[in-house]
Amino acid sequence: MFLSWFTGFKANQYPLYKSAAIAIAALFVVQPCQAEFDADNPDLSHYAFANYIGSGIYRASGQSAAVANIPFAFDIEEADDHLLTLRLPVSLGFFNYSFRDLPEGELPDGVGTMTITPGIEYKWFYDEQLTLETYLDLGYGHNFSNSSNVGIFSTGFSALYELAQPKYNPVWVNRIYYAGYKSSINDRSDGYSVLQSGIDFGLNQRWDWGEYTVEPRLFVAGRWYFDKLKFVTPVQENVLTQYSYEVGVTLALSKPLGWGWFSTDRFGMSYQTDGELQVWRLIFEFPM
Repeated sequence: MFLSWFTGFKANQYPLYKSAAIAIAALFVVQPCQAEFDADNPDLSHYAFANYIGSGIYRASGQSAAVANIPFAFDIEEADDHLLTLRLPVSLGFFNYSFRDLPEGELPDGVGTMTITPGIEYKWFYDEQLTLETYLDLGYGHNFSNSSNVGIFSTGFSALYELAQPKYNPVWVNRIYYAGYKSSINDRSDGYSVLQSGIDFGLNQRWDWGEYTVEPRLFVAGRWYFDKLKFVTPVQENVLTQYSYEVGVTLALSKPLGWGWFSTDRFGMSYQTDGELQVWRLIFEFPM
């Protein structure tokens, strides 16, 4: 089973910006002085976006949080010019998990949240260099701490272009997508949208590992959010972000490694920041 790690965000209102939420499990929660926060029955619905923000261990204002993402998927229809895939990712949110727990091999005590976001993804191989992708998800999330539920919706469009550099095989990636939710506690709804662009490239190095050929690759990427995002923490200063940059390294395999729905042809690590936000990602998929 391949696991990747996430964290939680929480959004507030801004005078000039629509409220935006990119979160899991409200591991960074709303401060009690806000009207929508009920200390006895908090609305922790922002974990709904765990599947879309990107795998990682996040840290902001001295606090850390994590989620395990299990990328279930299988192909429905495959042809020379297109691929239709059913996606069934499951995300499990964990409370009180920090950076120091990871190298010590300490596992989270229990599951705090869970989301299941089934959807259809369509890839159109326009030519040998350009691939166009689109998807539509309708999902469900559950918070075990207060027995609340969320309905989840997301859609997006991507363009992947393989540049004509055979030594390094660079791939230029551009994505734009939206995700939203509605909570069962108070019918609260929220959403966010983001533009992402980056490039993934090899180092002109390869080696054989059994029946696999392994290629080390680097990538750089940027994300620009259409709404300002706010990490709201109960004991430290809040963190605002409207963009983030990322650098990382992965190992690309010549064919998938795994069993059935649990398979991957990439794994690696990256670091993402906007100056205050820190994100360490463990990658088990195409990194952008």
